[in-house]
Amino acid sequence: MQWPRLCLLLMAGIAPLTAHGQTPGALPDGQHRDTVQRACSACHTVQMFAGRRMSRQQWGATVSNMIGRGAKISDDEFDQIVGYLATTFPVDGKPGATTAQTKTPRKPSLIDQAGSDDKQVVDEDAAARGKTVYIAGCITCHGTRARGGARGADLLRSVLVLHDRYGSTLGPYLAQGHPKARPVSLSKEELVDLSHFLHQQIGDTLRTGPNNSPLNILVGDARAGKVYFETTGGCTQCHSVTGDLQHIASKYDPPALQQKIVFPDNRAITKQGTASRQHSAVTVTVTTPSGTTVTGEPTDIDDFHVSLRNAEGRYFTFTRSADLKVEKHDPLAGHHALLDTYTDKDIHDVVSYLETLQ
Repeated sequence: MQWPRLCLLLMAGIAPLTAHGQTPGALPDGQHRDTVQRACSACHTVQMFAGRRMSRQQWGATVSNMIGRGAKISDDEFDQIVGYLATTFPVDGKPGATTAQTKTPRKPSLIDQAGSDDKQVVDEDAAARGKTVYIAGCITCHGTRARGGARGADLLRSVLVLHDRYGSTLGPYLAQGHPKARPVSLSKEELVDLSHFLHQQIGDTLRTGPNNSPLNILVGDARAGKVYFETTGGCTQCHSVTGDLQHIASKYDPPALQQKIVFPDNRAITKQGTASRQHSAVTVTVTTPSGTTVTGEPTDIDDFHVSLRNAEGRYFTFTRSADLKVEKHDPLAGHHALLDTYTDKDIHDVVSYLETLQ
C-alpha cells in the first residue's frame, strides 16, 4: 500500500487490520471512542495521546485549547472526549483509572495552567467535597444552590466566579477579605473543590434552569431600562427604537428578548416559531505596507499570521510585521463588552423597556 494512502486511512480510522485483528493507529476501545476518532484523529496520532497521559482536568484544558484553535467540538462532544481520554490515557498510565485515583500533586498547578478562555472540567468527586466546604462557610448568605438572597449575592451570576478557573480568582478574593466577613482561610485543595462545586451549579442551571420552570423575567423598571439603553449601555450607538428595534416586543417573548441581549451570537425564536436572523460575521481588514487592503472573514489569527477569505471566496494569508495593519470588526463587540459590566437589574430593566416597544 502506498504511504500517502496509508496516512489517509490511518487518519480516518479505517486502516487494514493486523494479524491480531487490531487496526494500526486506531484508538483503544472505550465509551465515546468514535467521537474522539472523528474529532481528533485527523490531526493527532494514537502515539501522541499515549505519550501525554494526563488527569481529567489537564485533558480538559488541552481540548479547550484545541477548540480555541478552531476544532469543531460541541459541549456534549467536549465531555465525551475528555471522559474518554482521561479514562483511556490517565496520568498514572493505568487504563480505567478513576479521577479519585489520580489525585497526585501536579506541577505546574491547574490554577497556573488554565487560561481565561479554557473551560473548567468539573470533577464530580471534587464538587461533592466542595459542597461540604460551601455548606460550612457560604450557605448561610448565598443559599443552598448558590443563587443568593437577601443576605448574599447570586454566585452563579458573579463575574468573579464565572472567570474563576480552579480557584484562580476565588483564592485571591477570599484571601484579601470578604465584604461581610474576615479573610477566609482555605487550603489549596479546599479552594479547588469549592470552585468545582460552584461551576457544577452553574452547569446544572444552564442545562435545566432553576426549578426546571420558566421564570417571570419582567420584573424590572422600564423607565430605568430606557435610561440605561440611551446612556450607560450605549445601545443607541448601534440600535434605534424607530429602526431595527421597532415593534421588537411583538416579535419576541420576554425570554427571547433577554437571550438576544445576553447571548447575541445565538438565534432566538420569534413568537411565530421561526429563528431570528443571525448577526453579520466578524471580519478583518489587512492593510499591507504598500497600501493594499484586503477584507474578509478570518480563518486564522495568531501572533505570527493572519489568514482570511474575502467575499469572492479567495484565500489570503499574511505574515505579521510592524508595518502590517490588522483591524478586526466585530458587530457584537458592544454586547461582549457589556458582559463584565451590567448587573441583573440592568438586564431586567432593559428587557422591561424593550417589552414596551409593541
